[in-house]
Order: sequence, then structure tokens, then C-alpha cells
Amino acid sequence: VTNGGKTTLAEKLKNMLPNCDIISQDDFFKPESEVETDERGFKLYDVLDALYMDEMVASIRNWMKSPASSGVVTEEPQNTCDNRKNVYILIVEGFLLYNYEPLNELWNRRYFLTLPYEECKRRRSTRIYQPADTPGYFDGHVWPMYLKYKSELEENASIQVDYLDGTKSQEELLSYVYSDIIQELNKLRE
Repeated sequence: VTNGGKTTLAEKLKNMLPNCDIISQDDFFKPESEVETDERGFKLYDVLDALYMDEMVASIRNWMKSPASSGVVTEEPQNTCDNRKNVYILIVEGFLLYNYEPLNELWNRRYFLTLPYEECKRRRSTRIYQPADTPGYFDGHVWPMYLKYKSELEENASIQVDYLDGTKSQEELLSYVYSDIIQELNKLRE
């Protein structure tokens, strides 16, 4: 969900996990001139066609081929329990990750932050976007697209997703996801 805390959570995890890097879907938006406009005049940013998804997949695959040469900081972060210097972690954060089939084979874990409508709208209203949200954009495009993609994800039984309540504190979300990742790392090491 927009303004659900994805980037904040990813950045905090990066600071806690060894050999961790982030790829953000926001870095793959097409320029405004290439983004479709609907009949209401809304720029359709909350759809896969507004993003260079093939480039994003290529970036992830390139990182996976050579994580050590990707610029990842290899020193141990402050909160790491034991030595995991040979493990590299890539966090991919974005709002349309699990609805793009070429990415689905790449994930070890999937987290999906949710927010109720009123909280999401309140948070979105505090942010400044380029281009700026036009009047009615949230209700006319952003929220309906979130509901559409979330529904598609929920209907796809083959994709295991951990839904997280974005109204919980940052500390609670961080603790949960961090613990889950550490468990996943331990399984991978066995």
C-alpha cells in the first residue's frame, strides 16, 4: 500500500542485517511523458505499465549473480547475532512486486504492508509527489489500484505472502520481519 512504511522498514532492516542491499521499485518509474493518462486526466502511476519492470528484473538478476561486487557493505551491523559474512541479502521494496510474474520465482520471503483507507489517505496527504497528486487522484486511481492488486494477490493461492498491519509501530514491524528473516537465514544455512 502507498505510504505503508515499505521504504522505512527496508532501510531499518538494511542497517540491522549483514551484507544487505535494497532495490526500490520507485527507481524504475517511467518519465511522466511515458505514463498513460485516463479519461479523467489521472496519470496512471499505480499500474505495472508505469514502470520499467524488465529493467528492474535485470537489476535484481545482476545483483544475484554478483552480490559481493554490488557495493554492499560487508561489515557486520550492530544487531547481528552471529557471523553470516558469506550470506548476502537483497531487499526488494515496492508496491507492485508480487503481481509481476517474472519476479515471483525470485523471492525467498514476501511481506505485504496493509493500511485501512482512512489512514492511507491521511498519510498520502502529508507527502509531496512529483508530479503532484491531482484532486481526486487518491480515490479515483491510487486506492482502487491498491484494492485491485491486493485482491489479485489474495486470489493467487500459489503465492505465500505474509500480510503485515501497517498501523503497527515501526519497532513492532521491524522486530517481526527481522526475526522472520533470521529464521529464514538459519534454514538456508542448514
